[in-house]
Amino acid sequence: MLNIGIVLGSTREGRVSPQVGEWVKELADKRGDANYEVIDIADYNLPLLGEAGQDASGAATWSEKIAQMDGFIFIVQEYNHSISASLKNALDYLRVEWNNKAAGIVSYGSVGGARATEHLRGVLSELSIAHVRVHPALSLFTDFENGTHFAPKDVQAQSVNDMIDQLLPWTEAMQSVRTKAGEVANN
Repeated sequence: MLNIGIVLGSTREGRVSPQVGEWVKELADKRGDANYEVIDIADYNLPLLGEAGQDASGAATWSEKIAQMDGFIFIVQEYNHSISASLKNALDYLRVEWNNKAAGIVSYGSVGGARATEHLRGVLSELSIAHVRVHPALSLFTDFENGTHFAPKDVQAQSVNDMIDQLLPWTEAMQSVRTKAGEVANN
């Protein structure tokens, strides 16, 4: 079975990404078609990449975790029309561990996190991560109560399943790409 990491893209105090991530995992687990795991970047010690004198002791564990995954679902919140600094930093820590894998994006914000998603797509492309088209976009106004309690509309569950329907074949295809890339590198 494929291993799909559900990456929480925020470390901010009071964040709602854990609620969204658990909801996505619950929906995904019902499918029984892959192993889904929530990966919280807040659990890893990843100070700003390149900052002198910082304890980056979590980087090796972060690398191991991401390398174990075949694909990803990024839970992305929009901060100032883009992704969070913590997510960008976590992505920048690694390179080959991301390469030739697939990803889906579930975003939220005042406009469903659409602008953050567009920024993330460029970063994912640079890391050689194939990202799927279907993109569940959650509104702070209709899918959250008081901006803090996640209460998604029913239609959102179908959107997540549609995204996973695209993600899994792409993830399988990218396994072939990784195999071919490994063969080329070893010759």
